[in-house]
Amino acid sequence: MGKKKILIVEDDADTAKGLSVRLEAAGYPTVTAADSKSGIDLALRETPDLILLDLGLLDDNGFVMMKKMAAIEPLSSIPVIVVTGRSPQAYKEPARLAGAAGFLQKPVDNEELLAVIQKTLPD
Repeated sequence: MGKKKILIVEDDADTAKGLSVRLEAAGYPTVTAADSKSGIDLALRETPDLILLDLGLLDDNGFVMMKKMAAIEPLSSIPVIVVTGRSPQAYKEPARLAGAAGFLQKPVDNEELLAVIQKTLPD
C-alpha cells in the first residue's frame, strides 16, 4: 500500500514548496492550497489522509478553517497538524482544543515533521 496523501494549506509559496519537497522525498504524495477556501475544496476533491495547516492564511485563519472542516462530514475525520510561526506557548493548547492532532513551529525540523506525521498516521 502506498503512503498516505497530505494536503498542505500554507499561504507562503516557499514554505509550501519546502514542505512538499521534504514530504514527497519521504514518499508522501502532497497537494497544496494557499488559503482555506481552496484548502477545503481540495480536501473534498482529493480526500487527503492528513492536513498540514498554517494558522495565518490570507482569507481566514487556521482556527476558522478547522471549525469549517469539523462541520463537513467527509472532512471532520481528517487529522490536522498545525504548522505555524506563532508561539507554541500561546497557540498550542488552542490548536489542540480546536481539534489539531499536532503542533509544529516553523521552521520545522525534518525529523520532527516526519515523526509527528508517522505518529498521527500509523501505517
